[in-house]
Amino acid sequence: MSDSPIMEEAVSVFRTYKAMAEKAMAQVSDDQYFEQIDAESNSIALIVKHLAGNLRSRWTNLFTADGEKPDRDRDGEFVAEGADTRGSLEARWQEAWKITLAALEGLSDKDLSRVVSIRGEPHSVLKAINRNVTHLAYHVGQIAFLAKHLAGDRWQTLSIPRNRDRVSTRRTTRPR
Repeated sequence: MSDSPIMEEAVSVFRTYKAMAEKAMAQVSDDQYFEQIDAESNSIALIVKHLAGNLRSRWTNLFTADGEKPDRDRDGEFVAEGADTRGSLEARWQEAWKITLAALEGLSDKDLSRVVSIRGEPHSVLKAINRNVTHLAYHVGQIAFLAKHLAGDRWQTLSIPRNRDRVSTRRTTRPR
């Protein structure tokens, strides 16, 4: 990891979204992982497949290749195939995160203004990071929503539990 406070924070945010998604996914059964709540919704499995494809594409060869790799089948990321098991999708997820975090951890503040290409459009590295964080937040929110809905009464919150905010606020604002 570099001595860059900006990059340290960026990596921390990415890791937070990864952990949040994984804590949510851990609360659903294999059947629920693949369940679509309606015809227009994606399952958790398809969101995982899509995010894995997106992360791998964006962060592989960041400075030497377009962020939309020619071998990526974005449309196929939203189709459940026979070979898609929870294990195979979570292996893709982990591999994509390994690529992403290695790329991010290798960056310094000096790299933030460097230009990369995503779908043929120039982006500063900072813009590419922010674009990807926004994308992650959107889809991790979907994963959390679906997991909470599917887990029902078994759901364990990913943040401060209901009716516990005052306790949490007192703990974080108490003078030392």
